[in-house]
Amino acid sequence: MGGLAGATAARTLRTEGYAGAVTLLAAEARTPYIRPPLSKEFLLGKADEASVEVVPADWYHENDVELLLGTPATRLDPGGHTVALADGRRLPYSKLLIATGARPRRIPLPGADLDGVMTFRTFEDSLQLRAGLAGGGRKVVMVGSGWIGMELAAAACTYGNEVTLLGLEDIPLSAAIGPELGTFFRQLHEDQGVSFRLPASAASIEGRSGRATAVLTDSGETLPADVVIIAVGVAPDTALAETAGLALRNGILVDAGLNTSAPDVLAAGDAANAFHPFTGGHQRSEHWANALNGGKVAAKTMMGQDAVLDAVPYFYTDQFTVGMEYSGYPSLAAGMEPVIRGSMEDGSFIAFWLSQERVVAGMSVNQRRVQKPIKALISQRVAVDVRRLTDPDVSLEELLPG
Repeated sequence: MGGLAGATAARTLRTEGYAGAVTLLAAEARTPYIRPPLSKEFLLGKADEASVEVVPADWYHENDVELLLGTPATRLDPGGHTVALADGRRLPYSKLLIATGARPRRIPLPGADLDGVMTFRTFEDSLQLRAGLAGGGRKVVMVGSGWIGMELAAAACTYGNEVTLLGLEDIPLSAAIGPELGTFFRQLHEDQGVSFRLPASAASIEGRSGRATAVLTDSGETLPADVVIIAVGVAPDTALAETAGLALRNGILVDAGLNTSAPDVLAAGDAANAFHPFTGGHQRSEHWANALNGGKVAAKTMMGQDAVLDAVPYFYTDQFTVGMEYSGYPSLAAGMEPVIRGSMEDGSFIAFWLSQERVVAGMSVNQRRVQKPIKALISQRVAVDVRRLTDPDVSLEELLPG
């Protein structure tokens, strides 16, 4: 299917020497693209359209990959090895990869259908939001205090808009990185003028002449709004897998090689809940690195190679003056207090989460070229001395064996 995982799988098939027919179905009428810049540099006008493409548009033709844009799959028949398309066609397959991604969660709010109210997921969403924010001077209400909500709030504020953010947590991002680090990001935003209402939720959206004018919160406060963005997470798009009778649990269940419960059918990216050798359990990741690595593994598995999705998970965020990178396993870090290397007050530090003296996650803030050794510490399960780990005078490479 036509996102990062699907396009990466097609590219990997060709680079690994597969010479057979490859067809890539894309629900959107746009060549496959990378999502992270949509809420960051592309939204801010710092990157152009070509920079977000997985591969240049002419790559598909040059590499004999049939790209069917605006043509989603509607039904899968594992027994007959066929897939039905929205245009009525039915295609046979020898191997099939489901990479249908995820869809934004929606809140059944009164007024959610008014003009000026939007969710955020696609390239078109980013274009629409940039057009609404770029002139500045708008009142923006952000519903959602996760990574996407915080990134969009930062972009809206950078454009010179008045931003108010609602979230169900007492501290933004605390479910992901804990209260201490969540407070760091909240202070960053407040220093730039973002206002928070936490914990709070939207009760309804008010409007006039068909357009949103305000958000009414559950506490009864009325927040004037020209733009309302609902960013409360995503749900895996498993409709195709469900109708085909594939095993599901928080996504499409797959093994470490990304095989589903049906022969010759694989799944990767946001929709897949993959078994991970490091944790010994299944985990679903919504970050781009998972889609990138999953596309590669799926292609190699389809070719009969012994491939396993075992890369350390990774994602990044850019908000105002802060660039953050995170490698590791949030499920293993959950509930743990991080240890800090560097100065949170100076805005340059690394946070580590440890289990049994081993690093399971590491988050660097405004520090360059440290993610490679952080991933090595995690993947090699290195037992560390916390005093040395948090000492900036000890390089991370020194902590690695050999």
